[in-house]
Amino acid sequence: MRLGARIFKTGLSVTLALYVAGWLDFQSPAFAALAAFFAVQPSVRKSLTLIWDQVQANVLSAILAVVFVLAFGQEPFVVGAVVLLIIAIHIQLKKEAIIPLAVVTAIIIMGSPTTDFMELAFNRFLLIMIGVFSAFAVNLVFLPPKHENQLYHKITDVNDDIIQWIRLLLHHEVDYRTLKEDLKKQRDQLNKIDETYLLYKDERGIFRKQEYATLRKVVLFRQMIRSTRQAHRILENLTMNDNLIHQLPEDMAQTLRLQLDDITNYHERILLKYAGKVKPHATEDYYEEVSSGKKVLMTGFLKTRNDSDFEETDWMTFLPVVAQVIEYCDDIEYLDRLVDRFYNYHTEDNEVFIKERSDY
Repeated sequence: MRLGARIFKTGLSVTLALYVAGWLDFQSPAFAALAAFFAVQPSVRKSLTLIWDQVQANVLSAILAVVFVLAFGQEPFVVGAVVLLIIAIHIQLKKEAIIPLAVVTAIIIMGSPTTDFMELAFNRFLLIMIGVFSAFAVNLVFLPPKHENQLYHKITDVNDDIIQWIRLLLHHEVDYRTLKEDLKKQRDQLNKIDETYLLYKDERGIFRKQEYATLRKVVLFRQMIRSTRQAHRILENLTMNDNLIHQLPEDMAQTLRLQLDDITNYHERILLKYAGKVKPHATEDYYEEVSSGKKVLMTGFLKTRNDSDFEETDWMTFLPVVAQVIEYCDDIEYLDRLVDRFYNYHTEDNEVFIKERSDY
């Protein structure tokens, strides 16, 4: 089992909160640790944007908890009513992310003994704030996330797998049971890529110059993901229409194979170009082949409509597949232009942080 950075940050935050609470001689330092656990965020930027919301939520929860205890006591239904009120307020304010911490704050404070309630409630509020700021400090200083590296390798891994299956399918060398299992795995991988992309999108840097540089890469990665998803859709459609591939006229089948071979090779080279593993102009020949191949593919497919061996219903069924291949070509060409622009403009700001898997 591999432990991620967030798990380590959570452990460090809890440890720091306990040490600080103990150093300040607070009783029940576990409350600080509990708050730290809930306050840890997956990215530095998210931590920066949520810290003020967390402080406000804790203050609001503390006020509601104290008011309700003084007015109605500490009966369970009172605690439940406060929890419902806190949840409703934060949903109304569209601050759902901090509801768990706000609820924990209220429960901890309302659980204070009635003797010297105000003093104990204030101490527990301070413990919670120690936990929140401990998590914030750890998130800001320790184990900065490597989402760019992770995202790139996740994209290339699933992309390589998809392309391999497309080639096998076109050459009729597929084990369909394994292919169906892999299609499901690929869907799961693509969903995880989307999650990593959202985390990376949040990591824009603290300074404006860093933010602009990261935003340019965010656009690039969004197109990488779109292109990979397009390849996956083609694989799914080719799988569903495999019987029609066998019925295609030989010239058309050959044209389809050549175009998909060219576009998948082009796709692979672009990803390598982004990582600096191939020369900047290494994709120019592929661009020409793919661009001219789109016209050949469409022209050839239109001719098959008049082929007596290929029924019109089959032609209509296979038309979306051809349209997707052309759309895939367009997506890859656009991705190539984005990579070229990335390296040709703002060169002093644009840095790529791609390392081998063993380095992260």
